[in-house]
Amino acid sequence: MADGRDQGQPSVEHEAPPRPLDAIDRDILRILQTDGRASIRSVADRVHVSRANAYARINRLIEDGVIRGFSARVNHERAGQGASAYITLKIVQNSWRTVREQLQALPGAAHIALVSGDFDVLLLVHTPDNRTLRELVLTKLQAIPEVLSTRTLLVFEETDLNRRIAPDEI
Repeated sequence: MADGRDQGQPSVEHEAPPRPLDAIDRDILRILQTDGRASIRSVADRVHVSRANAYARINRLIEDGVIRGFSARVNHERAGQGASAYITLKIVQNSWRTVREQLQALPGAAHIALVSGDFDVLLLVHTPDNRTLRELVLTKLQAIPEVLSTRTLLVFEETDLNRRIAPDEI
């Protein structure tokens, strides 16, 4: 189950309406959010269903795009990525898909969001040091023709909330 593969996200344009989640599905999600390496047997025992039922439910949650993948939570500083920054970008209108593809290829890109407000894109990056961060912004980001401007916000300290879904949120 914890094979590290990213199952990807279904395309919003072709996505079927989500199937409703029941209490067992929500319990499975909470267990996997706490321990993505939990075995099928352990999950089944904890939600009081058979292993076959737990396996089928987890596969359905993956196929439906509810579970997007399994990953490790990384301490970026201890992993040699001591500089982090949020970078805001203003981009050419209607260039989101093109820009998104280029941003995904950037080394250290951790999160990309199309947002509303004073800028168009919010990008989180982790790099080994400030010099590498500077190079990323000045030579890679600003070289993308559709990027009109950038603004870099250094992260001095961060706290991973590892937020779990509460029962009333689903």
